[in-house]
Amino acid sequence: MFPLRDNNPTRGWPLMTLALIAVNVAVFFVWQPPAFLVGGSEAAQTEQQAFLFAHAAVPCEIVQGGPLDAAERETGRCREAPGVPVDAAKNVYAAVFVSLFLHGSLIHIVSNMWFLWIFGNNIEEALGRLPYLAFYLVGGVVATLGFVLLQADQAVPLVGASGAIAAVLGGYLALFPTRRIIGLVGIWPVPVPAALFLGLWFFGQFATQDANVAWEAHAVGFAFGFALTLLVRAPVHARLRRLHV
Repeated sequence: MFPLRDNNPTRGWPLMTLALIAVNVAVFFVWQPPAFLVGGSEAAQTEQQAFLFAHAAVPCEIVQGGPLDAAERETGRCREAPGVPVDAAKNVYAAVFVSLFLHGSLIHIVSNMWFLWIFGNNIEEALGRLPYLAFYLVGGVVATLGFVLLQADQAVPLVGASGAIAAVLGGYLALFPTRRIIGLVGIWPVPVPAALFLGLWFFGQFATQDANVAWEAHAVGFAFGFALTLLVRAPVHARLRRLHV
């Protein structure tokens, strides 16, 4: 089921959500190589991979505290005694944040930004703009580190805002479980409770068979967002009541 919209209006424009979308879109279209748009030749694909290895988070690099060597890049796995790093100047810890704004394809960024637009505005209103930004970024980092913990020997780039957006989805479930999500089933728009939609989304992560989908990061980000929001749910609901008086 793909979400079309939710029945959960806000007061005012979600400026921080719009800013996050704008940054993600700008990074994809301005900074990342153009070949990400259409795939392209073997040379273009090589350029894509080189860009991601140079800037994105790689579990193996975070665990070993330094960039990959050529053999690790080639095999996609860590070595016990890595050799000379290919990108010696890379800051592997800063790459954790950079990865939150990189995407692997046009479909990847469009789907992520659509989810952020539908669910982010309500979390932004509920938390306030700056707390929401912190929640988003910390959720993304936690999701990435959760993936690193579970896939520590992987020497492949991890990219996408999915982990941070998963935290937003978890927060939405904690705050608005009974709100209606209008989802597309076939060609029919069907309203379902947010608890059902997001529950299906969460458990669906464990059923994915796509090796290119970092479902572990999605699951960890969602669980983090849900648990953290539960801790502050009472004051957040009080804030929302004041805003909607």
